[in-house]
Amino acid sequence: MKKFLLLAVVVGFIASCGVPKTVIQSKKVIKGNWTLSNISYSEAGTFNTTLLNDASKECFENSTWRFIPNNNSGMYTINDGGCAVGERNFIFTIQEVDADTGYYDFLLKPTDAKGKSEINAGFRLRLSQLSDTNMQWEQTVDASGSPLTISMNFIKTVE
Repeated sequence: MKKFLLLAVVVGFIASCGVPKTVIQSKKVIKGNWTLSNISYSEAGTFNTTLLNDASKECFENSTWRFIPNNNSGMYTINDGGCAVGERNFIFTIQEVDADTGYYDFLLKPTDAKGKSEINAGFRLRLSQLSDTNMQWEQTVDASGSPLTISMNFIKTVE
């Protein structure tokens, strides 16, 4: 009887540590190809930003993204000829932050083609909107002592 009770407690603990259902659903929605259609700021003005330690806002706009949730990997391609064009790889994780608001943290870590990170660092973004056709990431940064929210708006592309 003690063994059965111990087994039941262990199984219950493992089940409670599983991935939330909403995160699983989000991974199904995010799967596929997206275009980063535009990037906006919470404040008016001109800002010199480098996104994901890679390129400027102008370079990222109209970039194409592919998410492969079964192995938490993906790639994005900078298409603007005035920028360092080409494909970049990353791994990602979606973490539920608040089930009441529906907000998630989206963790993105740049890697090489084999999934290895040179700097072993990533970026935490808020996945503030996700539907079958649209996705929005937000990142709040410090701009001269004041918070500035960068919004990255994606549109799902037909495969």
